[in-house]
Amino acid sequence: MKKKLFAAAFFGAICGVALLIGFVAFFFDLNARSAFNIGRMFGAMKYIDLNYVDEVDNAKLLDGAIEGMVRALDDPHSIYLDSKLYGRLKADTSGSFGGIGVYMGFKDNSVQVLSVMPDSPGEKAGLAAGDEIVAVDGVPVIEIAPDEVAVKIRGEVGSDVDLLIKRAGEENKTYTITRDVINVKTVFGTMVDNELAYIRITNFSEHTGKEFKEVLNAEELAGMKGMILDLRQNPGGTITSCVEIAKEIVPAGEIASVVERDGTKEVFTSELENPKYPIIVLLDKFSASASELLAGALQDTKAALIVGETSYGKGSVQTVVPMFNEDALKLTIAKYYTPSGRSIDGTGITPDIEIKPEKIVAIPREFDKKISPDPQVLKAEEILHNRIQSGKILFDDKSES
Repeated sequence: MKKKLFAAAFFGAICGVALLIGFVAFFFDLNARSAFNIGRMFGAMKYIDLNYVDEVDNAKLLDGAIEGMVRALDDPHSIYLDSKLYGRLKADTSGSFGGIGVYMGFKDNSVQVLSVMPDSPGEKAGLAAGDEIVAVDGVPVIEIAPDEVAVKIRGEVGSDVDLLIKRAGEENKTYTITRDVINVKTVFGTMVDNELAYIRITNFSEHTGKEFKEVLNAEELAGMKGMILDLRQNPGGTITSCVEIAKEIVPAGEIASVVERDGTKEVFTSELENPKYPIIVLLDKFSASASELLAGALQDTKAALIVGETSYGKGSVQTVVPMFNEDALKLTIAKYYTPSGRSIDGTGITPDIEIKPEKIVAIPREFDKKISPDPQVLKAEEILHNRIQSGKILFDDKSES
């Protein structure tokens, strides 16, 4: 009897929203199957609204429905942002925000620290690249949409966040970290000797292109004849800054392309006719997204040799779409490709010369000869000095590897 009553009530709920569904289907030019599925969702929502034992907040139900739809995509980079999370996210690329100064990657159902900003609360607390975040404020990350973890870690300056950290060879440990204003400077440069420049890009924010040009001009005035471009522990960022930098060092032609599901393709190009100096790019397994795009463009166009280890493999494009209740949808909408047509998503950039570090260490912002020898940097120096002596700029052959 109860089953019959439920079926009748559910059928009534479906009928009650049939006109609405018909209008939506017509307006959005939906096929019968799509219209039917929308009917199922609204029918369930209406039945819950009428029959649940307590009064129901319809807005909360709809938020849950949207969140569930995004979770069903099984994509760690697509998430639903309620008003609180969306407000935090909008601070991400503003150049300054309340946080702890770490960049994270989401892979194999885990959240891993890719890099830690120098002098940040995270560094002062002892966090390091390679750490796995197990829980945020006591909530296991497996219960949170992966990209939401980063948003939850941000917050009001002066407030604390507890992170449960898993580190190889150690017992899990909780770190209590006080959030602070994170002022993001992303490009650092110095001369290694009288002809080699070391330029480190920590991540790609909205000001990184401008910062890179300033550093590049300073190193050229100092007599740079070869460049070590360090993208290790660089988690990526905005593609616009990546393209701005690529136009300064990638030979004329394609830099990268963005391809959507329907095949729509946006191509970014360089007009640099004559590269001025040979470049060695340093990558590691924490180099992701825009850093992989820049490295891939330099590798494909023979403008650089890649030294280090295979990069992270994050080659998808997300867009944030504001909705109607101070909330938003962050959704993967396309994939990046290098000039040769390679997709880096899930595969990364393979180095021309593989040199794996003996252990994970913080990458210095600037070159310092007093720091214990870095085998990747030493190899880059060796190759560049040989290149400068031979007068070759482009890496048309891989004789160095």
